[in-house]
Amino acid sequence: MNGPLNGKCLVIIGGTTGLGLSASKACIAAGAVVVAVGNDPGTTAAAEMVLGDKALAFTGDAREPDTSERAIGEALAAFGGFHGLYHVAGGSGRKYGDGPLHELSDDAWRLTLDLNLTSLMMSNRAAVRQFLKQKTGGTLLNMGSVLGFSPAPRHFATHAYAAAKSAIIGFTKSIAACYAPHDIRANVIAPALVQTPMSERAFSKAEVLKYVKSKQPLGGGRVGDPGDLDGAVVWFLSDASRFCTAQVLTVDGGWTVSEGQG
Repeated sequence: MNGPLNGKCLVIIGGTTGLGLSASKACIAAGAVVVAVGNDPGTTAAAEMVLGDKALAFTGDAREPDTSERAIGEALAAFGGFHGLYHVAGGSGRKYGDGPLHELSDDAWRLTLDLNLTSLMMSNRAAVRQFLKQKTGGTLLNMGSVLGFSPAPRHFATHAYAAAKSAIIGFTKSIAACYAPHDIRANVIAPALVQTPMSERAFSKAEVLKYVKSKQPLGGGRVGDPGDLDGAVVWFLSDASRFCTAQVLTVDGGWTVSEGQG
């Protein structure tokens, strides 16, 4: 059966849990083969079982430059090609001390930016180097967040995280402009609150769920499901989006056009 990703070999950094695992499954269903990278051996092994023989999964720290380089090498060795990168890896810096600026520690700032921004730079750099080497073009898709441009200070005041997600947009647009003549495309997908391991804190607080119900009114006012992003991910990684670069697609259930109560 033909699919929009037939013949594509994709690397998904952060592809073994949450949004990344959902995307890995969707890309395989659309015809791709996938190399999925996760940071926990247990979830990596579980993901490989779920994804089957159209995927290869391994454990690595996205903050280390050789992780993405290895993933691309595995794609070339196992599947004979490399066509696209989706960088999902990142997360909350609260455990490091991220929060409102007056409470933000220097360590929290550095660690949160390393987790969300530096790791993404490293994966994008590895991918662009390989695309240039191949002279084939290719596509990059980066994970942003509505918090990078649509703050919610009552419940989501994590200023290092917001800075990193905002920077991802500027970084992606800049590289999109630079490498467009090489047919290398770069885009951002920016979700609102989606049910993932990172967002578990929000689910435990009734006042946050009340806020989200009015801030994300689509679907009855619910927290997003990882599958809500999958159609956009497949489109960006496919040739259907071949004339699209430097774009930020917000998948937010209405977040950016809703006031939010509670």
